[in-house]
Formats: sequence, C-alpha cells, structure tokens
Amino acid sequence: MSGSSLLALQRVSFGYGDGQSRIPVLDDVNFCVESGQRLALVGRSGSGKSTLMNILAGLLIPERGSVVWQGIDITGLNDAKRVALRRHTIGVVYQFHHLLPEFSAEENVALPAILGGQTVAASTQLARQLLDQVGLGHRLAHRPGELSGGERQRVAIARALAGHPKVLLMDEPTGNLDETTADQVLTMLLDLSETTQTSLVIVTHDRRVATQTDQQFELHHGELKPF
Repeated sequence: MSGSSLLALQRVSFGYGDGQSRIPVLDDVNFCVESGQRLALVGRSGSGKSTLMNILAGLLIPERGSVVWQGIDITGLNDAKRVALRRHTIGVVYQFHHLLPEFSAEENVALPAILGGQTVAASTQLARQLLDQVGLGHRLAHRPGELSGGERQRVAIARALAGHPKVLLMDEPTGNLDETTADQVLTMLLDLSETTQTSLVIVTHDRRVATQTDQQFELHHGELKPF
C-alpha cells in the first residue's frame, strides 16, 4: 500500500451490535485510492457496501484498523477535525441526492463553499462554473422539483465538487436512473475525473457500471477482493 495514497483503509474491521448479537460487516479490509484512479466497489444488497463507504468518508469509525486520508489517520480525530479535513479531501454523492428543495441548483452547489468560508460572490461564481461543467449552466435558477432525476444527480455531483475534493465517493449514483440517463451520468463522471484528476470510488450493485472503471473490488462475507 503506497504511503502517498489519497485514501486508504488498513486492516479495517466493523460490525453492528455487541457480544453474541454482533453482526460482522467488514473483516480486516485493506483498500487504497491513488490520484486519478476510478474504482468500483460492488456487492449484493446487505453486503456492507454503504457501511464501507461511510467508513471511507469518516462518517463511521471502525472497531479496528486505520482510515488514512492523505497520510493522516483520522480514527483518532474528533468530529470537528474530521469535518474540516473532509472538506478538502472527500466529496460524497448519495443515491438519494439530498438536495435542499427550497434552494435553486445554483444555491445548492454554492452552499458548501459558503459554509467552508468563501464569500457569497465567490461561491456563486464557483457554483455556476461547476454546473456548467456538468451540463446544467442553463438550469441555475431551477429548484430540485423542477429538474429531472438525472439533472438532480448532476447537481449533487457539482455540489460534491464544490470543495475541490481529491476523492469523490458515490453510493449507487445511477441506482435511481433509467439506463440511458445512467450511462450519460457515468460518462460525464468519468470525463470529469479525467480532466480534473479527481479520483472516483463508485459503490454499486451494477456490474455493468463497475466494468467502466479502472479496477473493480467485490465485498463478500466481510472481505474485499479485486475481481
């Protein structure tokens, strides 16, 4: 495992519950992401893919092992320090986009930058640039309810990119989209990754999506292995 990895799991284990009622989910998992890589994590429903992604994002702390972001083991950091580090390291996009319904596309994308300390003017300019990058420069003022499913997912991707993350984690990014729209979103993601050198980790149950990445891993019975 490279010491220069952007993100790494080192012998990570995790389960839910205690004692005899404990349900193991991850068992001694090792995984790393290098600059510009596009990786897929696949597994059946209930295999622990979302748990793994939440550990990668620092939203869950493993029972054992290390989660390392750009050389820093985050397992010993408090919540505030993890949040501060996450802003410039990791962007997260969920299957359900979690856009704020009362805000426009531009406002949804600008908000993380504003919360990160940028001025409203600078954040708005960044939001417009990012929405233009994902093909929504003409939909700035539209609220989520006025956008299609594919457009809402593109807004969520633009929002995740607002912090200029090194790694973009995506939980079933095409799970709620029809095949044509899913292909369009995936193509856009891969193109963005190539032009910006943002690494992608796509968590999916869809092997058709997974095979379009550089390398694929499968989570099965708590173990993560390449396939």
